[in-house]
Amino acid sequence: MPKEESLKKKTVNGVMWSAIDRFSTQGIQFVFSILIARLLVPSDYGVIAMLGIFLSVSQAFIDSGFSTALVQKINRTETDFSTVFYFNIAVAIFFYILLWFAAPFIASFYNIPILENVTRVVSLMFVFSSLSGIQSAKLSIAINFKTRAKISIISTVSTGCLGLYLAYNGYGVWALVWQMVFSSLLGTILLWYFVRWIPKLIFSWQSFRQLFSFGSKLLASGLLDTIYNNIYTLVIGKVYSPSALGLYSRASGLAQYPSSNITGVLQGVTFPVLCSIQNDEQRLADAYKRFIRMSAFIIFPLMVGLAAVADPFIRVVLTNKWEGAIYLLQIVCFSLMWYPIHAINLNLLQVKGRSDYFLKLEIIKKIQGVCILCITVPVSVVAMCYGSVVSSLLSLVWNTYYTNRLIGYGFFSQIKDLLHILLHSLIMGGIVLFAISFVDIMWGKLITGILVGGIYYIWGAYLMRFDELKEVLSIIKRK
Repeated sequence: MPKEESLKKKTVNGVMWSAIDRFSTQGIQFVFSILIARLLVPSDYGVIAMLGIFLSVSQAFIDSGFSTALVQKINRTETDFSTVFYFNIAVAIFFYILLWFAAPFIASFYNIPILENVTRVVSLMFVFSSLSGIQSAKLSIAINFKTRAKISIISTVSTGCLGLYLAYNGYGVWALVWQMVFSSLLGTILLWYFVRWIPKLIFSWQSFRQLFSFGSKLLASGLLDTIYNNIYTLVIGKVYSPSALGLYSRASGLAQYPSSNITGVLQGVTFPVLCSIQNDEQRLADAYKRFIRMSAFIIFPLMVGLAAVADPFIRVVLTNKWEGAIYLLQIVCFSLMWYPIHAINLNLLQVKGRSDYFLKLEIIKKIQGVCILCITVPVSVVAMCYGSVVSSLLSLVWNTYYTNRLIGYGFFSQIKDLLHILLHSLIMGGIVLFAISFVDIMWGKLITGILVGGIYYIWGAYLMRFDELKEVLSIIKRK
């Protein structure tokens, strides 16, 4: 019992500080991004989005799954940390040089000359971030999200001010470029300051092979996921225009704020916690089911609610020049609302050390996604967004297959546990749309939608005695 209470306390503290980290950081970042977006135009964001696939693939190779491998490994040593540290730096420098020479070809591919210089400057991020990978992993291992929150808030405020200053003074796309580079540099400096770890002059091939045997499969699956996720931006940027890509990336980015960030809170805490009980099957299964329901209870209504108020939200917050992103945002919300369920299912495979299962699933899902993409690309960007919804739902079936084999909690069991939350959220969305139809002023629609949706969802969950609401309230009371 003492161990159970200690784990529960550690988890609650981790969730609280991870939530503070994510929501304070992302809240600040969101405000700055809105202010900057009002000063820039969709094509500026489109130029940055065109580099998404190149930057993401490079970053995946730099990490190579080693950070996750270090967190997952129980008897990690200083030799392990130092080995990964030097590997990250070597790979980061390699990809910086590679992208430097590839920059003219990238600019030629999109027929956007400015991309050559943008690529060469943005790639500096890799060199800076590779210096702090171990410090970040150590914070995760210790479930020390309090320090991470300090670092994130300082970095976000500083880089946000820089980006806003540059955008206001007419730097255009370069405001976004220098904001990204400075964020990577400052984050690294702060991690070194708060996490007092110095690498030893050691590199062990034995340690490298041991960690890579686990991390390599995550690298392969991560590459598949990265390439697939960025195929949309690659295709839209090539087939359509920077403005169309800017509208899509802005819609996707707005939808990812609630989905990815809340998932990041839960995933960042649940992984080290579940790793610590990976050999206790019953405790692992119970904790896993609780995390699934909690994440859905929080994210489903946020995504449905965002879709319902997308029109007034875009017009009030970003102005009418971004109105082309409204319908895209509404569609993408229904794709990303399932993201936390996907992530936690895949988290279990990593906890159990089954990176081979992880890789198999990624291969299957990406083949499926590319087939859907090939069908929708010739139609329109809207059709591509609808395709992402279909792909997300089909992927849920695949992701729950191995979860069923490992802990007996498959697709139908999960849908059964989440159905009441899904229906409650969809009804809330319908009520919001009905309520805002009686309001003429855009800011009035937005405020009305938020208030009506929030009151209905919480009050309805209370009347129907949702266990998830009780658990959220108990966490709040304890803190």
